Amino acid sequence: MRRVIAVVAGAISAFFVFYTIRLLVVTGFLQRIRAGGRGAYIGAVAFPVIAVLFGWAAWRLWNHRATAGGDQGA
Repeated sequence: MRRVIAVVAGAISAFFVFYTIRLLVVTGFLQRIRAGGRGAYIGAVAFPVIAVLFGWAAWRLWNHRATAGGDQGA
């Protein structure tokens, strides 16, 4: 079950990586933003952060070592 959740988290991470790249290309690396388009700046910060968080979660879930006594530290 952890691997399934890891794949989903990885897919979400990949989506936000794609959307960050798309945002930067569409706005000319934030040089061409329409009037009132300050949300692009928020997206330029939030999307990569979300991508990293979901990528980290996917990596942790995929590489989790199950032990008989539960999680024994690192």
